[in-house]
Amino acid sequence: MADERLDRRLSAVLAADVAGYSRLVGADEEGTLRRLKSLQADLFLPSFAEHRGRLVKTTGDGLLAEFASVVDAVRCAVHLQRWLVVQNACLEPDKRIDLRIGVHVGDIVVEKDGDILGDGVNVAARLEGLAPPGGICVSARVKEDVEGRLDVAFADQGEQQLKNIVRPVRVYRVVLNAMEDGQNAAPAMAAPAADAADLADRPVIAVLPFQNMSADPEQEFFADGVVEDIISSLAHYRYFDVIARNSTFTYKGRAVDVKQVGRELGARFVLEGSVRKVGQRIRITAQLIDAATANHIWADRVEGMVDDLFELQDQVTASVVGAIEPEMRRAEMKRAVRQPPPISIPTCASCAAWPASTSGAGPASTRRCAWPIRRSSAIPDSARRTPWLSAATSCATPMAGRPTPSATRPKPGGWWSRRGWATAPIP
Repeated sequence: MADERLDRRLSAVLAADVAGYSRLVGADEEGTLRRLKSLQADLFLPSFAEHRGRLVKTTGDGLLAEFASVVDAVRCAVHLQRWLVVQNACLEPDKRIDLRIGVHVGDIVVEKDGDILGDGVNVAARLEGLAPPGGICVSARVKEDVEGRLDVAFADQGEQQLKNIVRPVRVYRVVLNAMEDGQNAAPAMAAPAADAADLADRPVIAVLPFQNMSADPEQEFFADGVVEDIISSLAHYRYFDVIARNSTFTYKGRAVDVKQVGRELGARFVLEGSVRKVGQRIRITAQLIDAATANHIWADRVEGMVDDLFELQDQVTASVVGAIEPEMRRAEMKRAVRQPPPISIPTCASCAAWPASTSGAGPASTRRCAWPIRRSSAIPDSARRTPWLSAATSCATPMAGRPTPSATRPKPGGWWSRRGWATAPIP
């Protein structure tokens, strides 16, 4: 009797488990199991279906899923981790469920009951063990297929000798956002006390390697030193975040679109520049660019002699850093004014046009004015809050000859409603 042929296919395998599962169960067994079941029903199964995958099995604190596309598998893993970041921000540290995820693509054997076996499954499970809580580790094959197709970057972890795997596997950690800088950086989940909304609102700048436009190859070292000094100086500012040098220098020698850099690194601003040497003079040019629109925000140049390169580096660093920090603040203010308010405050703007009477402001206008100020104070970003505070406080000023409140109140279905803003009366 001929041997039965195995059902083989090439698939992307996602393996995940709960970090610190024993500790969570020991502290609150019923609550942990209840939260896991809720996540499986509300997050895992819908996410697998959305990304054209299937849940193969669960193993207590872990799960195994199969995808026809490796891009869909990594996209699903990123979706799971980012969703959990938002949910965990609202929970106590001892109640947070952090996943470790490994993704590999390889040949698998499919059993009659739907279970999957083989080297592809084993490697995915070992990669999951290498991932930090809240992180994702993938093999080199996955990285090659996914790179450039998703808004994530990859940090090389080197070749790893995985348990019971004959050949070493090159492992990459998926960098989910700009806060994960460098190959040995801690994952975003390592600081659960940080507010996810605050991190999303903080501007991020990426300083690209300056281009050497002279025939002197030694200027490469000078240009790299200038960029490193700029990154180090910008890192002292608490107002914004700076992408690490290891991440930005992957673009060295490549002609890349600024918008692509912004998407891949999660940067809102990009600083690029060039170095030119003629005789004993060096000219350094720098430009600050909005990564979303590719528009120039600021540009300048610094010239000096090559007699003292360190002094020239310090001069360039101080000039660039001192100029772009206020320019970034102004750009953020303009961006905040252009954006709709994050809460329903259309009455703040319309309130500024409502006089209590034609002769002056009375108690009613004071009461109207206090409400938008209280509401706008809930906005975490002070730069975004400022224009709405200005509109709110202006309503305390007497405005004679202006339309009556009934004439200026937004009408249902009008412009405010189409923007999705409420038009409820002021309390």
